[in-house]
Amino acid sequence: MVSSLRVKFFPLCLAICLCFFAWIPAAHALTQIALKDLAAEECPADAAYAENLTTSGSSMAATCYLIKGIAVNNSAKDIMDADIFGRIYDAEGNSVMKNRYRLGGIEYVPIGESEFSFRISVPSVQPAPLRLDKFKASGFASKVRRFQEWNQSIDE
Repeated sequence: MVSSLRVKFFPLCLAICLCFFAWIPAAHALTQIALKDLAAEECPADAAYAENLTTSGSSMAATCYLIKGIAVNNSAKDIMDADIFGRIYDAEGNSVMKNRYRLGGIEYVPIGESEFSFRISVPSVQPAPLRLDKFKASGFASKVRRFQEWNQSIDE
């Protein structure tokens, strides 16, 4: 009797599951973006970069660097909110940003190749030149709604 119940309810359960999963909207998958021609250059000596420059969470003096490169988007769609991951080492092979793998972001990456740059602060005691290792990026085909934007929409 138990096996006959299983046989009767299996098609019903299968139909319910299929209807449920067909109703769920498609998720926006991460799209990988290649990065090339990477370079770390000291920031220009103007006030916009040099004012009150310290490392995150301390009063230690820091040096400003611009990480520049070319993002290669081989997908068939523009990418939004791409996160950049990688490792940065000083001239002696010491990690510049321990326990931090997300280094920056690119707001918009069109199809094809495009230049990007982002700023980092490195403790001044770490010797140059910087070595950039295992850099990669990934993003979405549509804008990702950030928590701050969501929180503002609730307050309105």
